[in-house]
Amino acid sequence: MYRVIKFPLEWCCAAVLLVLLSPLFLIMIPVSYLASGGVFFCQARVKKGNMTFTLFKFQTMKPKQGEQSDTERVTPLGTFLRRTSLDELPQLLNVIRGDMGLIGPRPLLPEYQTRYSPYQIRRHEVRPGITGWAQVHGRNNTTWEERLAYDVWYVDHYDMWVDLRIIFKTIRLLLLSGDREEQGDISIESFRGERENNGE
Repeated sequence: MYRVIKFPLEWCCAAVLLVLLSPLFLIMIPVSYLASGGVFFCQARVKKGNMTFTLFKFQTMKPKQGEQSDTERVTPLGTFLRRTSLDELPQLLNVIRGDMGLIGPRPLLPEYQTRYSPYQIRRHEVRPGITGWAQVHGRNNTTWEERLAYDVWYVDHYDMWVDLRIIFKTIRLLLLSGDREEQGDISIESFRGERENNGE
């Protein structure tokens, strides 16, 4: 039963959160523009059924100039947004659009599609989420193989109690962690695939 009502419930929660956080959005839009020259960072990611969609985040980096690295492009505001996960708030719009849920495997880049093993690609049997089982089990302190295994475990085992555990663990991590780097952001090694990771 929960699997049937999961997304409608998440959609309603996302709509309520957007209304409640609308004052913050109104503040963040001009502040983000002044800090980085833009408001939203948009990037293609993969959703349920191996389809692509456009992921939204608040922009945290200035446009690239010359040989600047991504680390050098991150603004002071961007560093704060990443550490507090506030850069993820626009993904509530992705939930409203039906691309994502609140909880599920994090959406990854389209170029990874050909690098997954048949087991790993099962992560796309459910909607991706803003937070997920892998994110509350080590985040980037785990290997790609471990993260993807956590994603597939979620696909096979998620229910209301698992999702509640993820919510409470996410809140705890946000309150206790001062160093957040998400998959697909700077400083995180790209997923090269099962063969490359085995040196083949």
